[in-house]
Amino acid sequence: MKDIVNFQGAKAKVQQYRFKMTTIVLTAVAAMIALTAACGSSTNGVDTPIGSGETAATVNGTAIKMEDVERVIKAQGQGQEARLSPLELAQARLQVLDNLIQQEVMYQKAQQENTVPTDEEVTAELNRRKTGSGMSQEEFEKRMKEIGETEATLRESIKKELAIRKLNEKITGRIEPPKDNEIQAFFEGNKESFKAKRGAQLGVIVIDPQKVSENDTTTNEIEAQQKAKEVGQQLLQGADFATVAREKSEDPQTALRGGDWRYFTEEELRQAFGAGLTDYIMNKMQVGQIIPQAIPFEGRILIIKLQRKQERDEDQTLETPGVRQQIADLLVNARKQLLSQAYMALAMDEAKIDNFLAKKVIENPNNLSGARPAPSETPAEANTNANANAANTNANGNVNAAPTNANSANKPAANANR
Repeated sequence: MKDIVNFQGAKAKVQQYRFKMTTIVLTAVAAMIALTAACGSSTNGVDTPIGSGETAATVNGTAIKMEDVERVIKAQGQGQEARLSPLELAQARLQVLDNLIQQEVMYQKAQQENTVPTDEEVTAELNRRKTGSGMSQEEFEKRMKEIGETEATLRESIKKELAIRKLNEKITGRIEPPKDNEIQAFFEGNKESFKAKRGAQLGVIVIDPQKVSENDTTTNEIEAQQKAKEVGQQLLQGADFATVAREKSEDPQTALRGGDWRYFTEEELRQAFGAGLTDYIMNKMQVGQIIPQAIPFEGRILIIKLQRKQERDEDQTLETPGVRQQIADLLVNARKQLLSQAYMALAMDEAKIDNFLAKKVIENPNNLSGARPAPSETPAEANTNANANAANTNANGNVNAAPTNANSANKPAANANR
């Protein structure tokens, strides 16, 4: 396995070169795909009934409907959107609509650049998601019906996501590898960042009780605990950690890398997981072992593997395995990010956009304040809340037994590229 560079000291300076392939636009697309989480009736920015055909905005004449905005609101709100005041709801809708406008602008660019996927590619991705949902075909169709989704609209969302991804790859494909003198200059300017301090490289399988992406198959604490137990049993029976991570982890970034998470210095381990678990990792575990207990971490459940251990502090050089490649990747990705942002800025500037929802807010500014009580629970909602409370009780009974104090580090998704 490649050595991982542990950037310390000038972490903030180094991190500005990090590039997440999921751009702002792709984040909006992911939210659109996540609309399979929920769907229902709602109100518009001025708290009046929304017609299913009402246009929220147009991009070069193509309409974005209010129902599209509402699906994203419901998906992102995880059931909490009913508790928002009219003002908060209006703000959320404007933000979601802004993301959908960016998505539509970039999709139209993808059409111009011939990066729209074929029907076969869309079908393959749709089938992958069906399989990844863990539901039978009957269950999947029932769920689609419950949320007011159709296979046609889901295919359209997938097509847009894949098209924008291909467009991003096309426009950033012109970036050339950095020259040796550029790599040397970066290293010389960030030497303090290239100190391999005592610590550990961890792998992780993430189980998330909240459904935040299409890869998530758990939606509450009870389901998460059950899945963590099943995954743990798979690993105890000899299943390959990287393979299980790719198939079962609910953190997309680390799942793509077979569960590879990040390097923690000993101090970072202590801050993230407490002294007891840090001592166990650094002084008792062998490389390749898995912590024999699921670890609660900022609302999620982690199954952690020790992938590499650094026993003592060491200075690194450009000749240290992995360092030169790490710097090259940082520079390339930073340039890709800049190019993507510049391309989007020009695309947005060239597009003819009419934001009718924003105009309505401006026309009715005094109708957006005040508190709106949450609607009465339906029997189904009451049952859902009861299950959630039971899940919390179960989680408190089981999770607290883990030898950890995971309170002060970022989540895997936030740290995966660090």
